[in-house]
Amino acid sequence: MVNQDIGKEEFVSTRDASKVLGVSLRTVQLWVESGVLKAWKTAGGHRRIARSSIDHILSQRREAISTELDVKQKAFHILLVEDDSALRNLFTYFFSSWKYPVRIDVATDGFEGLISLGREVPDLLITDLNMPGMSGFEMLRHLKNSNQFSQLNIIALTALNDDYIQDKGGLPDGVLLFRKPVVLSQLEPLIEAMIANAARKWQYLTQTHAPI
Repeated sequence: MVNQDIGKEEFVSTRDASKVLGVSLRTVQLWVESGVLKAWKTAGGHRRIARSSIDHILSQRREAISTELDVKQKAFHILLVEDDSALRNLFTYFFSSWKYPVRIDVATDGFEGLISLGREVPDLLITDLNMPGMSGFEMLRHLKNSNQFSQLNIIALTALNDDYIQDKGGLPDGVLLFRKPVVLSQLEPLIEAMIANAARKWQYLTQTHAPI
């Protein structure tokens, strides 16, 4: 492992960070570009990742694992990125009462959202656009530059007008936009269709890879 000390801080290479975190090199690069991981560049252009920021992510991961419920793999996985606690609670209650098995994770801004996405790619990302810290616009911009998330279903929620959204650079192709206040019943048929599609993929994979 290649280490570089600056003061009291310890740094490791991008490849070593990838191995320690158990994610792809591209995910590490994405986290560096978005500020999730603290890093610097050598004179030769190589990134060096702060060990303290790696340890912070590992700590968050251990905490998440220790509190995670034992949910079946086929449950439809939704990541909700929303700074409004009332809306987070509303979505959580809404999905908990569904007839379909749904697992919902939450993040309070784009920064936390990228960390969660790096750990596990959900079936659906639902995100606010206007949030303190890292906004939904910034998070989606980072995701757009990564092939890892090219097939991710994304729903954006906002009270912003079209002119403001365009001033911010607009939304990536394929992102579905819903206006706040959100009428959850309008989302229901759309998400049900995504669940049906995910179920078909799951059935295909289990049949294709079933033991002979």
